[in-house]
Amino acid sequence: MNTVPLCSRRKWIGLFFVLLLFSCLFAACPAMAEETGEAAVPVNRFYMTPWALLPAIIAITLALITKEVYSSLFVGIVMGGMLYSNFSFEGTLTHVFNDGIVASLADAYNVGILVFLVILGILVMLMNKAGGSAAFGRWASEKIKSRTGAQLATIALGTLIFIDDYFNCLTVGSVMRPVCDKKNISRAKLAYLIDATAAPICIIAPVSSWAAAVSSYVQDGQGLYLFIRAIPYNFYAILTIVMMIFIAVTGLDYGKMAVHERTAKEKGDLFSGVKNMSDSMSDTMNPKGIVLDLVLPIVVLIISCVIGMIYSGGFFSGVSFVDAFSASDASVGLMLGSAVTLVITVIYYLCRRVISFKEITDCIPEGFKSMVPAILILTFAWSLKAMTDSLGAKEFVEEMVKLYAKGFSYFLPAIIFAIACLLSFATGTSWGTFGILIPITLGVFPLQAPLGVICVSACMAGAVCGDHCSPISDTTIMASAGAQCDHVTHVSTQLPYAMSAAVVSFVAYIISGFIPNALIDLPIAILLMIGTLVVLRKVIGDKSGNNRLK
Repeated sequence: MNTVPLCSRRKWIGLFFVLLLFSCLFAACPAMAEETGEAAVPVNRFYMTPWALLPAIIAITLALITKEVYSSLFVGIVMGGMLYSNFSFEGTLTHVFNDGIVASLADAYNVGILVFLVILGILVMLMNKAGGSAAFGRWASEKIKSRTGAQLATIALGTLIFIDDYFNCLTVGSVMRPVCDKKNISRAKLAYLIDATAAPICIIAPVSSWAAAVSSYVQDGQGLYLFIRAIPYNFYAILTIVMMIFIAVTGLDYGKMAVHERTAKEKGDLFSGVKNMSDSMSDTMNPKGIVLDLVLPIVVLIISCVIGMIYSGGFFSGVSFVDAFSASDASVGLMLGSAVTLVITVIYYLCRRVISFKEITDCIPEGFKSMVPAILILTFAWSLKAMTDSLGAKEFVEEMVKLYAKGFSYFLPAIIFAIACLLSFATGTSWGTFGILIPITLGVFPLQAPLGVICVSACMAGAVCGDHCSPISDTTIMASAGAQCDHVTHVSTQLPYAMSAAVVSFVAYIISGFIPNALIDLPIAILLMIGTLVVLRKVIGDKSGNNRLK
């Protein structure tokens, strides 16, 4: 007897519900037009209302229910277009494609990021074809003897690459994937380690594209100074690092991650039956490959991207290093840095004669194809953000904060953290959340006020937390691409871990509102995090996974 799997039933039920909703909404179009008295609606009644967050909520919910990220994002985009046009068919069509997808792809910053991704995909292909990844895997297998060692090495590498989260995700993924595969670490766990060492590391690194972004929202050139003062209060980022190390050392796993890890250890199935996005990026067993074939391109990439970042900030025109980095354009810097690295890598491989020119040219379309899933998701995520922006989602949240948050001064850090989490989760962007909440916070508190510094840090921590949890976040998408892990699998397995750190961070911000002293607050937060993990480990069982938390 043939039965339909539960996950398949859920998927079709979810899609049927959405189609039914669309049918009802479009059927109501004539009546709505009649109420307004004109076909072209001059005023959007959904602007700056809770409805502005509906497209993102629909996309996220459908992605988690149906496990289909592309269709879920597109449904959210269409819903945004419908709300913006007051359910006009023509208005929906033009807004979705002209103002959404086409505008997102025409944006210079976005195009730079896409070029960076394509070049990075080509570099990974070249390193695999040259046998560099396989050689590094063989070398690391001799040096790294355990699963714990492989996870700690991944964390260490992610911590060292603090320049930019995109660069972090794809570089750490390409380097550590063969190592973790040999130790039977699931791709879901690798994706979590990559994601947790991307934005959380960048947001506490003074020399990073994130520090530059945060600094740009502060007037009078005090941005970097404020950023550094806020680091000890960035509880979510610091606690995420503590949590990663604890999990790697103790072997603690819970939620769906425990299932994936047990399947990987016992059966050698790194994907738990869910195939990765791009099988074509598997390692090539080139006997000529050596470890330097992997290490040299990575080192050149790091150096080139740093130079590209400060170049975009005007360093070579007489601007100081700090000011150049603060004013840098991550899109331009990463694109130029990766392009220079590609040229140097090709010349290096040709000089070594490790691969032929024909094989190099073959890697170009293969590298592009390997990044198509990530590019498609990013395009849809950017388009969805354009939809929520056009509906005034940012302005709605801003008014809510101004209206309700001022009366709870001691609880304000925790409130701002929660709002930043929700806004970043719904929109999939940390930097946009910074832009909304940091100016509001600085308008409430003076720059030198201790509580103001804590609130600014809460903005950053909440934005990273929401970004970490959101399936439409570009960093989350990049982590999936770097680990070559199914995107929805990565989101669903990471969510319990991120929520654990978020809850402890929320409590820590309540404490810091009453005791604004980092020397007291940070140790308390770390102890709370470790205590929570110890309790979880006790409840779940000692590494066995037999009584895992669901």
